[in-house]
Amino acid sequence: MIVCTYNRAESLRDTLRALQALRPAPGRTWEVIVVDNNSKDHTRAVVEEAQRAWPLLRYEFEGEQGLSHARNHGIGCARGDVILFTDDDVLPEPEWLETTHAGLETHGADACGGWIGPIWETPPPAWLTERFYGFLAVRTDRNDDYPITAETPPPYGANMAFRRHVFDRVGLFDTSRGRKGTVLASGEDGDMFERILAAGMKVVFLGRSRVHHKVEAFRTTKQYFRRWRFQTSRNIAQSCGVPGGRRLFNIPLYVYPQLLRAVSRMLWSHFTLPADEAFNREIVVFHFLGLMQGLYRSR
Repeated sequence: MIVCTYNRAESLRDTLRALQALRPAPGRTWEVIVVDNNSKDHTRAVVEEAQRAWPLLRYEFEGEQGLSHARNHGIGCARGDVILFTDDDVLPEPEWLETTHAGLETHGADACGGWIGPIWETPPPAWLTERFYGFLAVRTDRNDDYPITAETPPPYGANMAFRRHVFDRVGLFDTSRGRKGTVLASGEDGDMFERILAAGMKVVFLGRSRVHHKVEAFRTTKQYFRRWRFQTSRNIAQSCGVPGGRRLFNIPLYVYPQLLRAVSRMLWSHFTLPADEAFNREIVVFHFLGLMQGLYRSR
């Protein structure tokens, strides 16, 4: 399994403790690879301390900044036929390893994702309803097993697994997407699962493959959500572009009235709609702003 990390040494310590407490089946051969993505804190010391009592743990360094770079480095180092991913702020349940393996076998799947519950540092505000959980990589809407298709949301990186042959067929994570240092972005996970499905392979959601994701207090603020939406949409525009022939500053002309309508809907909603719906409409405005900046930068 692979844990990519950046400047979260103490949180990583908690994750390693949870991984060390996993209960693998007798005879299971497994390893944990921590990929340090150019951290400036004491990440390496935390890993080396854990290694003294845990020979299964390996340390790797990836100096090219970006979560996708770190994941690809880990894939290149991994020796197993099944590669699990989790994050440095996640605590897997003790049966996570076995339930994930068993689910892949039971369903004959090539890749999977699972349940991700929140660990709130502070109680979430009233406007932060489940409709926003995706921004926090939290997935609690279902706890059963079901197939992932092009019409269902893809798994999140905090809890996902792949058979090695997947990467041989569809390639590695897109390094133009995903978080880079403190710049928030996403889309690399969804892109990977889109390619897997397009190749005719099977992806499932495993309700009993369970981890718990820390949600720090600063991530429950509207400022964080605005920043996440803006930077993620900017990244998508820069890496994928958008269709459209007639342009101004490399932005298709149809985007400008869409932004104006979104602003109008946002302003009206603050007087007429519940707090979560009003903020959701505000987030749409930040999506367009990020999209437009990304296209302008790519001109």
